[in-house]
Amino acid sequence: MGRRGNKKHLKRLAAPSQWMLDKLSGVWAPRPSTGPHKLRECLPLVLILRNRLKLALTATEVKMILMNKLVQVDGKIRRDTKYPVGFMDVVTIKRIDKNYRLLYDVKGRFKLVEIKDSEASFKLCKVVKCQLGRAGIPYVATHDGRTIRFPDPDIKVGDTIKFNLRTGSIEEFYKFEPGATVMVVKGRNTGRVGSIRKVEKHPGSHNIAHVVDVRDHKFATRAANIFVIGESKISLPRGGGCKLSIIEERSQREEKEAAARFR
Repeated sequence: MGRRGNKKHLKRLAAPSQWMLDKLSGVWAPRPSTGPHKLRECLPLVLILRNRLKLALTATEVKMILMNKLVQVDGKIRRDTKYPVGFMDVVTIKRIDKNYRLLYDVKGRFKLVEIKDSEASFKLCKVVKCQLGRAGIPYVATHDGRTIRFPDPDIKVGDTIKFNLRTGSIEEFYKFEPGATVMVVKGRNTGRVGSIRKVEKHPGSHNIAHVVDVRDHKFATRAANIFVIGESKISLPRGGGCKLSIIEERSQREEKEAAARFR
């Protein structure tokens, strides 16, 4: 059989569930362009501007906004409606003077968290590769496709760097070690925030990280699913990364309804 070319289309029913697209609004979904994030780990710009921020009604309007150079991702103007925006990316819209960081909520869904200008000047990047390049020059590669040369010798795979988007330099780094504050970015615990209790080593298999959140709830996940956020003081989605039980969610909902009834 002949080899297939690149896929250019995506059915709406096959789109990632964290995009939260309804079934009845058409057959197709925007397939993200190739870029720094994987297809199932990103959110195209058209969905951010049209479906989440409600700044446009159609994809054509989104294209007009982008062609006027009004939207920046990580400090760079982007004009591709299908550009993949991934975890920790900063979206800046100068016309309305607002910045957003793309994170996960405790149900594993993408969440745009509004942030201040001071916080929009940096992003956190997980180190996925650390080695010597040509001519023996050391470098690290991050989860969003960046390559940074001459890093601090203490930075290892699994650590997180605080990357300044304006200067293109590393400000700080946070070690992957017990006691570090982390967010889970894959698996059933996606979006939960806590601190590492211990890491079980399993040579030849997956290392397991044991995490405890601020409510003293303990859970475990693969070490590869952990993203260290350290003392970076980034704004988190509502709830601060603490997952509630079904009963706690229901009681919160009933309290809000009761409060709205007595207004």
